[in-house]
Amino acid sequence: MNYKDYIANVPDFPEKGIIFRDISPLMANGPVFQEAIQDIVDFAQDKEVEVIVGPEARGFIVGCPVAYELGIGFIPARKKGKLPRETMEKSYGLEYGDSVLQIHKDAIQPDQKVLVCDDLLATGGTIAATIDLVEDLGGQVVGTAFLIELLGLKGRDKIKDYDLLSLTQYD
Repeated sequence: MNYKDYIANVPDFPEKGIIFRDISPLMANGPVFQEAIQDIVDFAQDKEVEVIVGPEARGFIVGCPVAYELGIGFIPARKKGKLPRETMEKSYGLEYGDSVLQIHKDAIQPDQKVLVCDDLLATGGTIAATIDLVEDLGGQVVGTAFLIELLGLKGRDKIKDYDLLSLTQYD
């Protein structure tokens, strides 16, 4: 499947000079979205994944249907202040500034096999922070999966020690 056929390119968003890769058309097409999710599920099955972790917010869009299809749980990594119980947090850099992710302290069990899912791998900051949170809680990240990878931003370098699936790449 050529997923690029279902991703809209939006120039100068969110700022001039940026081409935003909009996955809305991909998600709106049921069979295409289903195939993308199935591709990630196939990747996960070989890794004996026990739980999916997805960073806010589009990681939820990708991770939840993968977890559902695998019959396993989904754990959100949320922006600071969004989780109601005791959390761990990690600060990280984004393309456009800094942010903080949090995860419940009791979300991951020791040695639990985790797949981290998100819509996009850009600089790798969000995913590296998510991986750090999982590992700080004793989890084992067995892979990462993305709909899109922006090769020029070299996010793969930041998470090079992890098995990675990206369904489509842009230079």
